[in-house]
Amino acid sequence: MTDAPASFELVPGAPASPVILHVPHSSRHIPADVRPGIVLDDAALERELDHITDSHTARIAEVAAGLAGLTPWRFVNRASRLVVDPERFPDDREEMTAVGMGAVYTRTTHREVLRADGTDPEPLIERYFRPYARAMTEAVADRLAVTGRAVIVDVHSYPTEPLPYELHGEGPRPPVCLGTDGFHTSPELLAAARQAFAPCGETGLDSPFSGTYVPLDFYGKRADVGALMVEIRRDTYMTEPGGPAGPGLSRLAESLAALVDAVSG
Repeated sequence: MTDAPASFELVPGAPASPVILHVPHSSRHIPADVRPGIVLDDAALERELDHITDSHTARIAEVAAGLAGLTPWRFVNRASRLVVDPERFPDDREEMTAVGMGAVYTRTTHREVLRADGTDPEPLIERYFRPYARAMTEAVADRLAVTGRAVIVDVHSYPTEPLPYELHGEGPRPPVCLGTDGFHTSPELLAAARQAFAPCGETGLDSPFSGTYVPLDFYGKRADVGALMVEIRRDTYMTEPGGPAGPGLSRLAESLAALVDAVSG
């Protein structure tokens, strides 16, 4: 890494907490040596970061962690998803590759060129994606070893209006979308999330985004790894696109803390 901050950070929680708040898309930071591979000029890059960044989600997770009775662990990406997207498959399994947004993006949210055709993704995958995946795997393994289970809560946001890159943008866009996995999202975890986020308005299921993040070492194998994605519609807590947070952030953090408390016991 040639400039700060580091590309990810594990913020320790209470030793007895099984919960990891995973915040993969909150940063706007692009390392200086990665910037030349992006063809946008500085103004266009700032506009793209406004659209693609899940702004203030790291702050929501931080406030929630402070409110929770048993402090959860936090795994936070400190680099922009325009460097690598740690939640994408780095191979042909990734459906977003169809719109140039696999692990290493080559197109923008508006389907314009981000990186030149023929860009080799491997250097970025080796330098950023694989270390991130290893560290997240180790974090989950540690929670399993210490507490006997792990609960990953993915903290995301999404724009009020669909962006051109969205493959499933025609569905409902509720204030809070809960992304689930048939193996890792138990009915109890889902029910706890619906109750916790009820004060924030309607909660929807798997629209406009579905699924949740589980490191591949555990995916579909370990039922003691629970997982849920929380997608927050941006107009509920910030000025779009890329603007400041508003009073809604506190309410969402309180709800996230309530979810943490519900699944920590």
